[in-house]
Amino acid sequence: MDIDAYRKYGVSDKAASLAQKAEEAVLPVYGKIDEITEYNQLKVLNAFREARFSEVHLGGTTGYGYDDIGREKIEEIFARVFGAQKAYVRMQISSGTQAISSMLYGLLRPGDTMLSVTGRPYDTLASTIGLSEETYDGSLINFGISYEEVDLKDNGDPDLDAIRSKITDSTKLVFIQKSRGYTGRRSLRVSDIEAVADLCHSIRKDIIVAVDNCYGEFTETREPCEVGADICAGSLIKNPGGGICKTGAYIAGREDLVEKVACRITAPGLGSHVGPSLGFNRDIAQGLFMAPHIVAECLKGAVFASAMFELAGIKTSPSYTEDRGDIVQTVIFEQPDKLVDFCTRIQNCSPVDSFVTPEPWDMPGYDDQVVMAAGAFTQGATTELSCDGPIKPPYIAYLQGGLAREQAKLAVMLSLS
Repeated sequence: MDIDAYRKYGVSDKAASLAQKAEEAVLPVYGKIDEITEYNQLKVLNAFREARFSEVHLGGTTGYGYDDIGREKIEEIFARVFGAQKAYVRMQISSGTQAISSMLYGLLRPGDTMLSVTGRPYDTLASTIGLSEETYDGSLINFGISYEEVDLKDNGDPDLDAIRSKITDSTKLVFIQKSRGYTGRRSLRVSDIEAVADLCHSIRKDIIVAVDNCYGEFTETREPCEVGADICAGSLIKNPGGGICKTGAYIAGREDLVEKVACRITAPGLGSHVGPSLGFNRDIAQGLFMAPHIVAECLKGAVFASAMFELAGIKTSPSYTEDRGDIVQTVIFEQPDKLVDFCTRIQNCSPVDSFVTPEPWDMPGYDDQVVMAAGAFTQGATTELSCDGPIKPPYIAYLQGGLAREQAKLAVMLSLS
């Protein structure tokens, strides 16, 4: 690490010294990340080869989007990569929350019960369910769908005994949020998802195990549907878009379930048959191909940040030595002004709007004000370096992304300077 290359951008001698120690400490962790990346990169490459992807598939359609051979080929590749029977990949889905909400609306009916086994979902999804402080017309509860939840154990493991006791005849869908969301808990790993799926299907084979896979793709060598989950969803401006996709999301899983979700997004009878790609096939395909490498950059930036903050005596999670199931790094500041200041430092190290000062605001879908640093080429893209946090105790910053780890390293060093 050429520390002088960072010093000339304002890094203090003390922060530079910490950075050198951190860099030495994380080298073995970088090696493990490289092994995961190599496995996933080859898996993605092979999915393109097996699908016989061609130049002709990079084109796009307009209007209804019937017979979009590029879109269909990309969905075949996504299904192969995620170990699913079918995938629905569309740029018309503008966020991970929309994809996950559509998954829930598509699979649940009045009288059914949804059981969340990772505690209370994050604010925007809580609004979909009907759990937020503001009651929104059209929530799941508003439609007569019941909701139950089970908290994780204190160590972050799924509470299998509590899950077993909560499952009833009306339990239609068991929901797992892989990433930590706006909480201090650890992210789940694929082995945790496998244990929950095995338990649920041993009780009743018709229970649908659905996973919010946002922030988790390619952080491990297996994906949820490869270990028993029936369906999962995520955003293309997060991990699987590789920093290239400008919008979009995916749903992957059992063929009949994915098609039900597609019918919810479009209309019954139309399902996955409509939806023009409008020239985005190239972005989606290339983004997926680049995703394992970009996720590795995100992970290395997060690991370095974790080591730096630990050396500085600041509370952070996960530790740089821990196995990870998502790209999120939390930093606990315990004071609102320190949280805002940290987000400002991250914004200052962004390629877009580096001169802008982030301020807390009433972000749609959240009960508390949120401060967000996001100087990204694509609005809201969390594979690009960003940081946000709700203005509530213990004032946790959620650091994620980084197309180039050097950007994350500079931002962290400056925040400690």
